[in-house]
Amino acid sequence: MQVVSLFLASTTNCRQTSCTGKKTPPRVTEAENAVNKGMDETSKPLFTFGIIADIQYADIDDRYNYVKTRMRYYRNSISLLQKATGQWASETVKPTFILQLGDIIDGFNVQYNATETSLTKVLTEIEKLKIPVHHIWGNHEFYNFSRKQLLESKLNSMPLKDALTTSPENSDHLDSFYAYHFSPFPKFRLLLIDSFDFSVIGRDPSSHKHVKSLKLLKQKNPNKDMNSSEGLDEAQFVLFNGGISPSQLNWINSVLESSDKSDEKVIVSGHLPIHPDSTDLMCLTWNYEEVLAVLQSHPCVVAYFAGHDHKGGYCQDSCGIHHLTLNGIIETPPDSQAIGTMYMYEDKMVLRGTGLVPSLTLSYRKS
Repeated sequence: MQVVSLFLASTTNCRQTSCTGKKTPPRVTEAENAVNKGMDETSKPLFTFGIIADIQYADIDDRYNYVKTRMRYYRNSISLLQKATGQWASETVKPTFILQLGDIIDGFNVQYNATETSLTKVLTEIEKLKIPVHHIWGNHEFYNFSRKQLLESKLNSMPLKDALTTSPENSDHLDSFYAYHFSPFPKFRLLLIDSFDFSVIGRDPSSHKHVKSLKLLKQKNPNKDMNSSEGLDEAQFVLFNGGISPSQLNWINSVLESSDKSDEKVIVSGHLPIHPDSTDLMCLTWNYEEVLAVLQSHPCVVAYFAGHDHKGGYCQDSCGIHHLTLNGIIETPPDSQAIGTMYMYEDKMVLRGTGLVPSLTLSYRKS
């Protein structure tokens, strides 16, 4: 399947995007909770990994979000991160890696000239775990850094030596995208994609993708403030979102074709959600239907993980893919938490959530 035109959805055997009533998460049973707390040899997972999203640390006072509906706890986010690393370090089965779903520091750091200081503070806490951390780039990464800066920073996790990565060619090219995949255990693969490949904020103004993205955004969003979705027929076309280019979609498709042939189970992850029943519509990837069509056409894909929508969300689509949007640390009250640890088994994934993140049992889709 070749994707030849952006925002022209590809065909798939499961074209419905509704979740057919499966928005209620399948909760972990008492027996599974017992397994998670005290592993015996027969129930021990193949591997585990931690998940965290939207830390958005900044050394500033609490304030409401952009739409004035939820409080953001900027300084407290580092405290929740410290508790998260302590929890992962003390787990019976140590996580093989941490999946950081983007927006690691907040855009406010720029106006306070605190970008590097805040990033160092956050990474210092994460690195105490002494396990690999796989970073996804969100909109706040691009408020703080250029793509070139990100590629030269610790937020570029493509070179991790534990990850047998195959990443796109010409990664230093102006229009390249940040995406890679790795196998943490035989027959399992994680595929990290670039949700801001086709966007205004994630591209140099002189790049071809920036020019095309800005033209499309102006066509879709006539508002003076293009961060507002007011009156839009397609609420996802706002400045703080982006899309997946045809070149990246074709690359994703080729990776998944290989995983289909190898009978692997693949978790795809990006900062932006791709299913309307797993998130607020304003938080969706611009061309979510196109991305969803590619993923649904490959039986190897078992889940898609995202951040961005701080309220979190979940659904299982008509093809059996689980769509998990993780709650954001930044809008988690000081007396709560919002992280997860995923336990991977032969026949299912078990998410042990903490605080706002629910504990779920997610069975793999049938081929």
